[in-house]
Amino acid sequence: MKIPFINLRNISDPRGNLAVIEAFKDIPFEIKRVYYIYGTKGNQPRGFHAHKTLRQLAICLKGKCRVILNNGREKTEVMLDKPDMGLIIDKMVWHEMYFEDDSILLVLASDYYNEDDYIRNFNEFIECVNR
Repeated sequence: MKIPFINLRNISDPRGNLAVIEAFKDIPFEIKRVYYIYGTKGNQPRGFHAHKTLRQLAICLKGKCRVILNNGREKTEVMLDKPDMGLIIDKMVWHEMYFEDDSILLVLASDYYNEDDYIRNFNEFIECVNR
């Protein structure tokens, strides 16, 4: 499985760094929702779902987040540990996330929250992929 990493544009000077993300320029979708996960406890899992149509960009702003991706044919694992690197989590990709203590994961999503877009059962996900 090709890992869809995006190196974010950075503007750096002696005062620090500024990372830039623009819809359709840096990422291939419009941003309709932004959320972040924080206050994490070591290796506590999150995710365990796929989305039917939603696309996301995940950026670990602080700490580390291990992400397991599965498209129904291939499974791969990546580490998010740089605030200037993002991971595109495409539609119909099962994802599981494991955090280091006090990590912060920022997610930019292509649509508003819609529970009907979630597939929360792995066997159902596999059935959908193989249709």
